[in-house]
Amino acid sequence: MSEPDVPVDWTRLHPLSPVISFGRTVGVVLVILVPRLIAESGDVVGFAVEGGILLLGVVAGIVSWLVTRWRVAGSELQIETGLVRRQSIRLPLARVQAIDLDRPLLARVVGLAEVRVQVAGSGAGRGRLAYLPEDEAVRVRAQLLALSHGLNAETPAPAGRAVFTVDNRRLVLSTLLGMPVIALAVLVIAAGVLVIVEGTGAGIVPLLPALAAVGTLLWRRLNAEFNLTASDAPDGLRVDGGLLGTRHETVPLHRVQAVRWDEPLLWRPWGWVRLEIDVAQQRTSRGDSGDSFPDRALVPVGTVEDAARVLARVLPGADPRAALGARPPSRARLLAPLSYPNLGLSVDERYVVCSSGFLRRRMVVVPLAKVQSLRRVQGPVARFLRLSTVHVDLVGRRWRAAVRLREAEQAEALWPQLAERARLARQQA
Repeated sequence: MSEPDVPVDWTRLHPLSPVISFGRTVGVVLVILVPRLIAESGDVVGFAVEGGILLLGVVAGIVSWLVTRWRVAGSELQIETGLVRRQSIRLPLARVQAIDLDRPLLARVVGLAEVRVQVAGSGAGRGRLAYLPEDEAVRVRAQLLALSHGLNAETPAPAGRAVFTVDNRRLVLSTLLGMPVIALAVLVIAAGVLVIVEGTGAGIVPLLPALAAVGTLLWRRLNAEFNLTASDAPDGLRVDGGLLGTRHETVPLHRVQAVRWDEPLLWRPWGWVRLEIDVAQQRTSRGDSGDSFPDRALVPVGTVEDAARVLARVLPGADPRAALGARPPSRARLLAPLSYPNLGLSVDERYVVCSSGFLRRRMVVVPLAKVQSLRRVQGPVARFLRLSTVHVDLVGRRWRAAVRLREAEQAEALWPQLAERARLARQQA
């Protein structure tokens, strides 16, 4: 087969890329520096240090842009970067797992976007083209997708069919009914009582870090999941969303390690569900942007029917709620008095489902073909009560599945049974 007819000339990123890449650092320094300039505090040393940091960030951004170049040559995406430590990255398109578009707020303002290429076996964030003009980024993504599937470079990206679109009003209300807001409300009430008792506002000061943390968490979730849409496409499940910064991700279904069906306590009267996935080789914090989808939510909040429709696309035939009908023995209440009603298990030829939780009822669905190892754990109290827990280990990093507090004899029999079914499932995959 002949090499695809694609350009091989080296290309630089957009000249404004340093502004986007180091915009946050510059913004933090300016937040500190500007009020002090207005106040005219006269702290020359402080001004010099902060100005030096600002200048260093600008210079580093410019140097990074000057020493970075990329091209598509044959069946590879090639990226060269680094000044002191030169790096030459070769990403074989035949091993591409996903190609995403990321548009942070500042990038959207100037019409830029980032192309992120995930390749099997590569480190997080290595295949990044940050940033390109938005039209060019869309074209490059389509080109890389076509080449990764052995098609002509000019083949357009396949269209997707919307499976789920979040209701933004429901998203805001469900966020306000989440545990962070409730915990914050309790802290505010406690601080109010202290203010009344002490007659001063000193009780509010310890709350400021908590307020900032909760506010950041809520904003990050709303900003990432606003207008979120999950679409079915030939290359996987596409997830688009974002309020200020937008994100376009493609989740290859074969990389899904587990799915979590989440029913928070205050959502249950409304019949709302959250559906999340755990995938292999997730990005680390180094590769993530602040606008990435938290916990890989496919359904941030939706009805049972919404979540079941998306789940049927990701793991056909899986039934998370089947686990709720198989509780452990009643003496397990001694070790899990609150979560006992939600401790469940369901196993068939393709999936194992483990449920747990009290304030947040969670059902974790694991394809048996993805199971990496099984562990049976029995602490001293559980041994006395003749109970045991079987842990199901995966490649994903978000969460684990555990069959908690079953009869010791049942756990002893379940362990080899799951191992055998996992072996058969891998053979059939």
